[in-house]
Amino acid sequence: MAWNTFPHADDAYVYTPATLKKAWARLHACDAEPYPATPELVQAWIAYHAGEFEKAAELGLAQGAEGYAVAHRATCVYATYLETNEKKKLALFLEVAERCEEQQEEQPKNAAAYYWHAYALGRYAQGISVVKALAQGIGAKVKNSLDAAIKLAPKHADAHIALGSYHAEIVDKVGAMIGGLTYGAKKEEGYKLFKKALELNPETAIGRIEYANALAMLDGKKKMDEAIALYEAAAAHEARDATERLDVELAKAELED
Repeated sequence: MAWNTFPHADDAYVYTPATLKKAWARLHACDAEPYPATPELVQAWIAYHAGEFEKAAELGLAQGAEGYAVAHRATCVYATYLETNEKKKLALFLEVAERCEEQQEEQPKNAAAYYWHAYALGRYAQGISVVKALAQGIGAKVKNSLDAAIKLAPKHADAHIALGSYHAEIVDKVGAMIGGLTYGAKKEEGYKLFKKALELNPETAIGRIEYANALAMLDGKKKMDEAIALYEAAAAHEARDATERLDVELAKAELED
């Protein structure tokens, strides 16, 4: 079954090998991903940034483990934002998580293998309910993989965002005491991680959205003005690729709610 089409196609998101190389540091301040080593991987990343997520995933997977970073990013972004069938969405996240576990054995020093493992399992957990996922031991897997990703790539802003969300989600779902004692989750630690992510990647829209979500979830009215300011900053962000555009649209939707 074909994947849904990215609905905001824009020439501004279409890179050539030369323009991709020039924009790489800015586009990948989020994940500290090294520039692709082969022309085939360059094409996969060009497809990804343009919003051709299915093509990017196919091109990446055709390169084996070397192409997993782009394939997994494309698959996870697609499943998170564009897949409307819940069953298919969860299946995509599980596929990524399973491939990442193989990749961790093959490439134990590749931060992407741990980050996408945690991201896919985290989104899967949200899909089946965080409490149910914690009972299945998914929480520990997510945290271990994020810790590993940050250790391997200390400048990986998105891993800091995801770990911030881990702390917030758990405290929200099981409370501060159980969250802290059983899962090592602490509200203030989560906030600290979001701030660190914004330092590492000042132009992150998703970092602002997830930080705002955490503030609204854990502090409600007390921090609502701060949360709204973060959503507004994310909504005003100038998107440089398809994923950033999806984040901007998400921020706009949050403000409309």
